[in-house]
Amino acid sequence: MNDSLSYYASHGAVTNPGRYAHLLSGLPADFRGLRDVVQGLILHMFWAERYGVTLSAERRKEANLRAVERQLARISELTDQPLTHALPPDRRLIGNCRDFTTLLCAMLRHSGIPARARAGFATYFIPNHYEDHWVAEVWDSAGSRWRLVDAQLDALQVSILKPDFDPLDVPRDHFINGGQAWQMIRRGEANPDHFGIADMSGWAFVRGDVIRDILALNKIEILPWDDWGLMLPDPDAATVDVDLMDEIAAICVESDTRSDDARALYEREPRLHPAPDWTPATPPVWTPW
Repeated sequence: MNDSLSYYASHGAVTNPGRYAHLLSGLPADFRGLRDVVQGLILHMFWAERYGVTLSAERRKEANLRAVERQLARISELTDQPLTHALPPDRRLIGNCRDFTTLLCAMLRHSGIPARARAGFATYFIPNHYEDHWVAEVWDSAGSRWRLVDAQLDALQVSILKPDFDPLDVPRDHFINGGQAWQMIRRGEANPDHFGIADMSGWAFVRGDVIRDILALNKIEILPWDDWGLMLPDPDAATVDVDLMDEIAAICVESDTRSDDARALYEREPRLHPAPDWTPATPPVWTPW
């Protein structure tokens, strides 16, 4: 295994299960089996009603559990069964696409399988729209390639969305990372207002996902609403530091061969660094929707 793959086969601060590492022992040894385990543990907050679940404001706060260790702690409060025991929807951890992705990455890394989170946009939720989304990129040793795995798309969601692909191998034109989105817009191939979620879209939103993606390539899988430095909303997001944003976007697009560049850029650019008091366990300053 080369250095890049070894890097992604080990935990970062967010995916480290800490004192709950024992819960990850005895899980399936393949990404299909692990995907199934994750789907039995997490309920997406925006899809809850489709599963017959009405969420309280208190339960919605679970989506703020940034660190996998804290997520596993909460799951341990919800069930005393092994993680392979799928929970009924109303007993699952409340999260979003980022949480399906980071928990899957944690399980894969625990098994020594290279995995990394990717922040970007999916085309398969709303027609003619790039929806803010996270997926996992998993190393397929048999095929000697990275494959995109959407751990969120379970049987119910597949039946509703009817994707024309296997969620265990998402085509590269159906999910584009933040860097790809930035480049498409810069080349005039796409409208920045077509990228986002709910009433949030545009250059500033895309800029934020470029930064989230480069951080994920550094194994810093932040919450979708974490904001600092280069992610902060800016009315001139299309033009401020454009050369730096172009560089970051290029590294995200060329991530297969530029993982060292991703880490070097993070080290030299302080505006990518979280605030001194930020840790994976630090509560966010606000709660999501």
